[in-house]
Parts: sequence; structure tokens; C-alpha cells
Amino acid sequence: MDEKHRTVASLVSKLSSVSERTRIDALIELRQMSKLDPETRPIIAEAGAIPFLAETLYSSSHPSQENAAATLLNLSISAKEPLVSTRGVLDAIAHVISHHSSSSSASAVQSAAATIHSLLAATDDYRPSVGAKRDIVYALVDILRCHVSSPPRTIKDALKALFGIALYPPNRATMVHLGVIPALFALVVKDGRVGIVEDTTAVIAQVAGCEESGEAFRKVAGVGVLADLLDLSTGASMRSKENAVSALLNLARCGGESVVAEVREALANIAADGIDDVEDNGSAKGKNKAKLLKVLFGDDDVNDNNSSNSVLSSGGGSQFDSF
Repeated sequence: MDEKHRTVASLVSKLSSVSERTRIDALIELRQMSKLDPETRPIIAEAGAIPFLAETLYSSSHPSQENAAATLLNLSISAKEPLVSTRGVLDAIAHVISHHSSSSSASAVQSAAATIHSLLAATDDYRPSVGAKRDIVYALVDILRCHVSSPPRTIKDALKALFGIALYPPNRATMVHLGVIPALFALVVKDGRVGIVEDTTAVIAQVAGCEESGEAFRKVAGVGVLADLLDLSTGASMRSKENAVSALLNLARCGGESVVAEVREALANIAADGIDDVEDNGSAKGKNKAKLLKVLFGDDDVNDNNSSNSVLSSGGGSQFDSF
């Protein structure tokens, strides 16, 4: 056994100490090791630390909770499988996030939300199992609902986690049922912090790709809000405009004729110039989606009945590759 293995084994053994100070000191060292030395992450997982870290998330001690959550976040970067496969880990993460406005440490909540995002980044392996944890989805949505009191970094990590969950299409209906649509649009309308609108519209674009979103969007006048982002006078960023285009396209594809009519009306009133702007100046994917939306809109240069029907039947896989 080399020095790293011996050190990790000693620290993990201290996580079951009766002394809180001993446990916290061990957690601090594991947090630092897993942050600074990627080679230690699988060693820490193999040494049996994960069940202790998960249990510590229920602790009333904020220092313990914070260091355990941060260590799990570090492990999630390169030791995803042992983390997800350990019984109770996702439930413990859900517990921390669920108590974001009461007993949980703010730092632990941020780390827990970031852990969900980390688990879902770059692979779709864990999106079904994480999305099936309704407590996690609901808690992340609740962070958005409490956006006035939630720290910006926590909101952004919650949005990134929800984005990852929404990349698995069957999760989208669950997200809608748990109230993600009004929470997202409240952020767009009421929260002007830098980057929040861009990240929020990225999630909206994904969640729009399910049949259940049509009615949920209607209840919050979502089509009108997205059309406003495409109004050049609002000064929305190009990323927000690209996401708005993607959302409207997904919504029309999945929402049926009544939604298509609603989108067409909104685009005809105020959004045409914004779509042109995305087509002319957006990213490659943004330009393509703007062209598709113009087909649906009825642009005389590109539209005929067959092309419009093709847009509607071509599926909802519209995601941009980056959040």
C-alpha cells in the first residue's frame, strides 16, 4: 500500500470517530486531497468514504455538512459510478437541497446542486436515475422559486442541474408537473442578474420539448415572454435569443396545432426581426434553428406546406451542446 492509500485509509477510518472535531478534521483533509489531487478521488471512493460522506449530509453541523458536500462534488468529477451506485447518496443530496432555506448550509446546498450537474455532464448514463428522484427535481425547482433569497451561484448550479436532467426527454414531463415552468419564467421576468436569463432560457428550451409544456407555457404567457426576448428593443443577449428560438421551435413541435398558432401569432407581432438577427449573427446551431422557425412562421422565401410540416415532424432534439 503506497502513501496515498495509507493516508486515505487513515482519514476514512476517522469519519466514524466519536469525536466531532476528529471527523471534521478528516473531512477537511479529504476535501483538500480530492480537490488538489485527482488521483486520490478513486482511492477515496474505494476506501469506503462515500457512505460516511452521504450520512454526514444529514448532520446539523454546518462545517461537517459543507466539507462532506464539497468532497462529494470533487469525487463526482472522476468517480461518478461509485458515487451514484452507493445506496442513499442521491437521497442525502436531495435532503441537503430540500432544506436550502432552513437547516442546510448555503455552501452545502451549492455543492449538492453542483454535484448533480457534475454527475449529468458529458454523459447520459445517470440522467434517468437522477431524474426519477422527484425530491431532487422538486428541490432544485424550489431554489428557483426562492430566487430572491438564493445566492446567484446556487441558482446557476440549480439551473445547470435541471438542464442536465432535461436532456433526458422522459424527465421533462416530471419537471413540468413539479412546477419548473412558472419558476423558470419568473426568473426571466424578475431576475436581471448577469448570466441568469441565459442559463434559464437554456433550460426552458429543453423543457419545451414535451407535450405537457404547451399548457404550462400558456398559463405563464411563456410564448409572449420568449417573443419579447426576440424583440430587438429589449436588448437580450444573442445566447438568450438563440435559446428563445430553440424553445419556440420545440414547443411548436411538441404542442400541437393550437400551440403552433400561438407561436405564429407571437412571431408575427414582435419577434421577426429577432429571428433574422439570430439567423444572421448567431452560432451555427442558432442560425439553423432560426431558419427552421422561419419555415414554421411562414417566411415567403422558404415556406411551403410540405416544408412547414417537415419542421413540425422532425422531432424535438434541439439542444445546444453547451449550457
